[in-house]
This record gives sequence, structure tokens and C-alpha cells, in this order.
Amino acid sequence: MRAAVRLNRRFLAASLGVLLSLGIVTPAAAAPDPADKAAADAARTAAQQISALQELKRSQTPTESKLDTSLLVAKRGAEAAGRGLRAAVPALQTGVPADKVTVDIRGTASGDLLDHLRKVGAGIRSVSEHYRSVRAEVPVNAVEGIAARKDVTFVEPAVGAMTARQLAAPNGKQAAKDKPSKEAKAKLVAERTRAALSVKAEPVVSEGDRAHNADKARQQFGVTGVGVKICALSDGVDALRASQASGELPADVDVLLGEGGSGDEGTAMLEIIHDLVPNARLGFATAFRSDASFADNIRKLRFQAKCDIIVDDVVYFKESVFQDWIIAQAVNDVTAAGALYFSSAGNEGNVADGTAAHWEGDFVDSGLPIGKWAGTAHNFAGTNGVQIYQPISDASSADVPVLLNWSDPNGGSANDYDLYLLDRGGNVISASQNFQSGAQDPYERVQTPRFGGQGLRVAIVKFKGENRYLSLSALRGRFKDTAGVLTAYNTPGEIFGHAAAKDAFAVAAAPAANPLPFDLEPGDPPNPKGPFPGSFGPTSKVERFTSDGPRRIIYNADGTPITPGNVSSTGGVVRQKPEITAADGVSTTAPDFETFFGTSAAAPHAAAIAGLVLSGNPGITPADVREALTTTSVDIEQRGFDNRAGSGILLADKVLAYTGASPQPLAEAQAPTVRANDGGAFIDPGDSATVTLPVTNRGDGLAASTSVVLSSPTAGVTIAPRSKFYGSIDKGQTAINNFTVTVPTGHPLGVPVVLDAKVTFAGSQSPTTSRFSFKVGQPSTVVRDFAYTGAALAIPDNDPTGVSVPVQVSGIGRASRVTLSIDGTQCTTDVGATTVGIDHTFVGDLVGTLRSPGGATATLFSGNGSSGDNLCKVVFDDNAAQSFGNLTSDQAPFTGTWRPTQTLDSVLAEADGTWTLHVRDTANRDTGSLRAFSLHVSGFVTPGS
Repeated sequence: MRAAVRLNRRFLAASLGVLLSLGIVTPAAAAPDPADKAAADAARTAAQQISALQELKRSQTPTESKLDTSLLVAKRGAEAAGRGLRAAVPALQTGVPADKVTVDIRGTASGDLLDHLRKVGAGIRSVSEHYRSVRAEVPVNAVEGIAARKDVTFVEPAVGAMTARQLAAPNGKQAAKDKPSKEAKAKLVAERTRAALSVKAEPVVSEGDRAHNADKARQQFGVTGVGVKICALSDGVDALRASQASGELPADVDVLLGEGGSGDEGTAMLEIIHDLVPNARLGFATAFRSDASFADNIRKLRFQAKCDIIVDDVVYFKESVFQDWIIAQAVNDVTAAGALYFSSAGNEGNVADGTAAHWEGDFVDSGLPIGKWAGTAHNFAGTNGVQIYQPISDASSADVPVLLNWSDPNGGSANDYDLYLLDRGGNVISASQNFQSGAQDPYERVQTPRFGGQGLRVAIVKFKGENRYLSLSALRGRFKDTAGVLTAYNTPGEIFGHAAAKDAFAVAAAPAANPLPFDLEPGDPPNPKGPFPGSFGPTSKVERFTSDGPRRIIYNADGTPITPGNVSSTGGVVRQKPEITAADGVSTTAPDFETFFGTSAAAPHAAAIAGLVLSGNPGITPADVREALTTTSVDIEQRGFDNRAGSGILLADKVLAYTGASPQPLAEAQAPTVRANDGGAFIDPGDSATVTLPVTNRGDGLAASTSVVLSSPTAGVTIAPRSKFYGSIDKGQTAINNFTVTVPTGHPLGVPVVLDAKVTFAGSQSPTTSRFSFKVGQPSTVVRDFAYTGAALAIPDNDPTGVSVPVQVSGIGRASRVTLSIDGTQCTTDVGATTVGIDHTFVGDLVGTLRSPGGATATLFSGNGSSGDNLCKVVFDDNAAQSFGNLTSDQAPFTGTWRPTQTLDSVLAEADGTWTLHVRDTANRDTGSLRAFSLHVSGFVTPGS
């Protein structure tokens, strides 16, 4: 009993200390105040509940220490012995479902780990070998077994992310009710596509085009984005087909295979870019599969898709504040390779406008324990008193991620800090108390309730270790005084993560036209209005929600300290963020983004203006582009560089004048026609042929002194003449010349002749190169069929590994033609139909590719068909009149002959061997099976046969 008495006394002392820290204990001589009793009860409740959670932390096994707090609490709470924990912390919310939970598994992303996950019933969502991470939906009761593996270092709930679109803060229940289903969204997109194809509406142009003087710049300098590829990362491009059908986007947007994502913020961003730089090529990849997948896709857009400029509007909650984490490292990789990178600064608010929820500073020991086991609480008041809680505004408290970071290196934190979210009664609502023992990340996160709360506050506890520099952020929340009780402490520096990468541009937002049509919180000042139909100027104002800088960085990307021995508020380096400001509050045709507010809209405007710079100044260095953008921007807000607007707001005409931009030609060879000179229908070994090669100038300026050198790497092939002069080609025009190509007599039948065309002209984009080929030999009219005859194979739901089915081909030799059919006997939209080739309840989720024995691949379909069900008697044929991409859901079940996404000619080679059809599901919920398909292959006629 004596121990219990000591414990109660300690709780009482801690409670009294907490009350004193809040400044609400009345003098002893005064009459009892009910508020004091409530506060004392709250302090006692907080101490008891945090003590229970600390006991959980102290009792963890080595395996359990590799589980995030929320997973551990859910695991223990589900056990019979967990009743005491549930009773001790009754209001605690983990956010972990009872049956399955989506997690990020950090460790070696090996085939052995993936096999283990499948055996325990997990659905694999993304895999990154490069960043050692797997995202999977796993049974809750399997989580501990996964953590027990030696190749796993940590398991945590899937790290969340958000775009920088600015939305009103609706009632949570209403928001959930109004969110359209996947099927409803697909139906809406299909309706818009049909309408766009039938009636051409007036184009919708971003008001930012006018406000940034981009329209004036294109006219004045004759620059339209030619020669530049700009790629976006966001949630998705569901309405891409509808935007293309209406002319809002070009037909050739390059979406990374299977990475179209879900939603339409990406569509809206691409429309903005296309409005300002109409002749730039466009690309896209989703950022929402996982943090590691986002980083992978950044690299793919540069190193595979060859994007010159990349822009995103996404932040992941686990992105490091004081060091470049994996996403920022990917940004560093692509900027080091010459790409320009733009990212939204964020909509998390700023100190100057009173909209912030960010504090950072050195840990100050309050001397007050909250629990009985270990550690003391941080004192937010510093030298101004003692306050261990940071208050969150009631009006901005719904579903807010609250993040704690401190100045230890990623994967190397030995100082253990914990984070608690409490209500005004002292109940712990959310807790994050992972172990940091030398190999973990310096990061904790709690989440406010979905529908918010009253009197919410957070406390930081140093469980053990040294004092460190801290960062506390409540994303889209607000730290706000609680009258007479708690003082809110805010500091600048809300921008974090990859937007704070050294060579990235963090882009703030200013309205182009009408103001944001709602208050961020009740009683806020009016939102600023933009200049449209005029242009931005010195009196323009940033949005009140735009995030502020700067960003202090303590560690290099490799984890070494920038200032060894000093990881405090005076250590490291300070990166001045944001760099520039661009337009938001603009118009697009993307569903739900008809008026697009947020730094999500600003970032693509800035990227597009940079695209004009690259187009008009080929070869300009990234450093020169940065100088041009920041030097010519119009100073707004505080005089000179400031931490909300950066250098100022962009005007495209000023930037192009500064760089001396001029219209550039871009002459490129087009697909040739090839005719046998002996009048035959085919080119045989020993024949000569006339190759008619067109060259088109799709640039902005005259392509003077254009010439072509035509060569072939194919052995024995001769070309005469080797070069031809094409003269001057006006923009948009095509010139044609003929070459004679001779095929050697001993050339193998069926092996194509490859032609390389090098086009030179007077211009900085010169030369351009293109590769073509033509077949040698008479294609056989005999078609042989090779069918898959095995059992139906389930297509794993939303799993990048998909299902691969081999088919053996023999007796063909070199292929002259290949088609593929998804077979069936009776076509129907019935769910689970056994008479169709592929049964699936949302064909638009699927990506199908064919791989030849030599390893060449062709994409057959990718995200086509929307919500339609089932493929049956579908033939993919290069000669088909219509593309499979033109499908709409009301055509289901899908049947008929269609052109594939990529030509099957690209996989023609030696046909004998194993061909593989791979089908992958890219989105949640809808499922199906691959049941029946066939290859139809023709070879070449043997001379004399």
C-alpha cells in the first residue's frame, strides 16, 4: 500500500505542476473555483492515461518495438489482456481497422518478403526495391509476424499524404456522404467524354494565363513550349480522356504505365500547363501509391520519360523536416541530372496572416512529468513561464495530422520523444510513442478526430535522451489561444519535405481572379482578390493559407550533420523558401476543379512559365532559369525577399525578355514510306527500295538549312545518297525527299532493316534523331493460333505484381504479324462470368502487356473502359480502325477489334519461345480473373516454297 500512496502523491504533484504551468490555480485563501477542480481532474486523468501508455511502451518485446504505436495498441487491445489498456485509455483512437490495415513495411523488399505477405493474406499495393519499402493491406493479426522477420525494420500504418488544393472545411459527415463513389466518378467522366465528342464547347483557359502575361509573352516572343516536356505528379487523371476529347489536353499525354492514379487534380494541373505552353509535351504519374512509389515515379519521369520539368502538389506526412528524406532525395537526383523541379509550398498557413499551426525551437525542460514512468514535458512558453500544452483551434481541428520531428538523423535517432493529443478533460485521444534507440526515425504523428473536437491540445514528452531542436506542425490546423487558459505558440517555417529541397522551387499562391469564396476560420479577414482580366503587379497579395518559410536543415541527405556538434536552433543551414509565387483560383474543366484554389494550382503555372523559358532558350542552364525567374518576379508583400511570397510573383513576358527568348524551329523526321523498285509488293533480300522520308517542322520558327543524313546499323545495307538537303521549312510545314536503300542478298528473311534519320537545321534544337524500320520478306497469310488453356487465374486486387500467363509458340521462326485476342464463348457483363476471357468489375483498373520471347513488351490496354465489366472476344490488332483507348463504359461487355495502346509490331522478332501476357490491377475494390486468351502469329514465306 505504501507504493500506491507514493504513486498517488506523485500524480498529485504532477497534476499540481500541470495546473501551475497553465496558470489557473487560484490562491489557497480564495473560494474554491469549479474550473480549478475540472483542471485538476483533467491533469490527473492525463497523468494516469499517459502512465498506462508508458507502461505499454516499457513492456514491449523486441518485435513489438518494430511496430508503430497505433499498431501495437490495436494488437494489445484486441488481446484478452488488453481490456485493462482499453479501460485505462478509453478515448484513445488508433485509426486501425479491426480486420485489415494498410501498412508501410520498411526493410528489404525481396521476393521472399512478398511471398510471406501473400501467404498471410496480404494484398500488395506497391513495392520499391530502391527505397526498401513495401505497401500492403494486411490482416491485423499478421502484423506482428511481419515485424518479427529479420529483413523488416519497421511496420507502420500507411503514411498519409495530401495535395495542396484548398477546400472549404465542410462538416465531416456531409463530406463523407457527398464523396462520389468510384463508379459514380467513372460515369460522370464517361458522360463528359461523350458530350465533348459530340459538341465542341468553347475552350476553358486558366485566368493565370492572362494574369501572368503568358498570353502576351507567347504572342510577343513567338514561344509556345516546343521542344520541352513538362510532367506532373498528383493524385490522378481520371478525366484525361474527357479533357482530350474536348481539346483541353493533347492526345499524346505520356502517363507512366499503370500510374494514372485516381482523382483529377492531375488533370487540372495538366490543363493549366497546356493553357500556358500549348506545344509542350506532357506527362503524368500518380504520387499516391506510397511515399516510396512517389520517389520512384519522380525518378522515372526524368530518367525514363525524359521530362525536362517536373511539378507536383503533394506532401507526405513523414517527410523529414531537418533532412532530405527519400522524396527529397529523388528530387535531388533529377535536379542533379538537369531537370527543373517545382512543388507547391503548401496550404498550411503562415505566421504573418495568423493562419499557422507550426512551432519549432529547442526542447525546454518544463521539469514536469506527465506520466509516472519516465520523461518530462516540453515547455512551450520558454522563458515566459511554463506551458506544456499547445492548443489547437476548435474551428480547424477535424482530421488534422499533427507531426513531431526533432534534430536527429533519419534512421539514426537515439533520443526518444513522444507525442500526445488530449482533450480538455485530459483524455488521451491519440498517442505516438515509438522507441528511438539508435536506428529509428525522429518522427511521431498523432491525428485529431475525424469530426474535430473542443479544447484539443498536444504535449511533447522527452522519454529519454538529449535535448534536441523540435518541429511541431498541425497540417491545415491552427494553433490558437484558448481564452484565459492556453497561449498558442507559432513560428515561421511551415514549408518542409521535398518542397524544401535545395534546388526545388517551392511555389506560393496568389489569386488570379476572384477571392477564395469562404473564410478559413469564422471571423477571419477577407481573402485577397486577383487582377484578372489584368495582370499581377506590386499590389497583388498572397493567399492567406499559403505556407511560409524558411526551412532549417540540420543534416545532409546521408545523415551526417551539417554543423557537427551543433544540432540546435543555431545549427545547420537555412534554406530560403518559398522561391516564387504564382496564380491560383483559376478555371479548368476537370471534375471538382472547375475553380482551382491552392498552391496546387500555383505550382503548374510556375512550371509552365519555366517551360516557356526552356522553349525559347534551348540549352539554358537550370541556374540561369532560376536567376531569370527570381530576378524578374514582381516584388509583393514585404519589400525584397520574404518568407510568404519569396522573390515575388511571375510575369512571363518579363522572364522571356530577360532571357532573350526567341522562336525555335524543331524539324523532325516522320515515318517513311518504302516501295520496292522492282514493282513487287514486298521488299526481298537483294532488292533496292525507294524510301520517301518526310521532315516536319513542328517548332515555333523557320527551320533553315535543313538536311537529313540517313544511315542504317543493319549489316550490309547501303543508302544512296547518304544525305539530302531539304532547304528551309516553315513552322507547321513538311518537306519530302527520296533515298534509295539496297538490302544485301544474304539478308536473313524477316529481319527488319533499321533506318536512322539525323535531321540538322539552323537552331539550338538541332540535330534531332529518329529510328524507323521496314520488313524484309513476304509475310505469310497463314495464321497459327496459340491459346492459353489453363485454369482461370485471379488478378490480384490493386497489386503491382499482377498475374503473368505464359504461352508457348513454335514453328513460326521470325514473326511478320501478331495479334492477341481475349477470348470467350458468351459475352456478358455478369459479375464473375465464366464465359468471358477476362471477367472484371472495373476494366478501367487493368493494365495488360504482352512480352515476346526476346523480352520486348507492348502495352495492349491501360486504364481503358472505365467502370465497364468484362472483356470477351476482343482482338488487339495494329490495323484496327479504332483505338481501345476510345472505349466508354456503356460499351461493356467489351468486344470487337481494336488498336492496342502500343503497336504489336514493336514485339515482332523471333516468335518461337515463351510469350507472356501480364495483367495488373491498379486500384482498390474491383476484382476479376484472366480466363482465356490466344496469340495469332504469322511468319514469312520461304522463297521457292
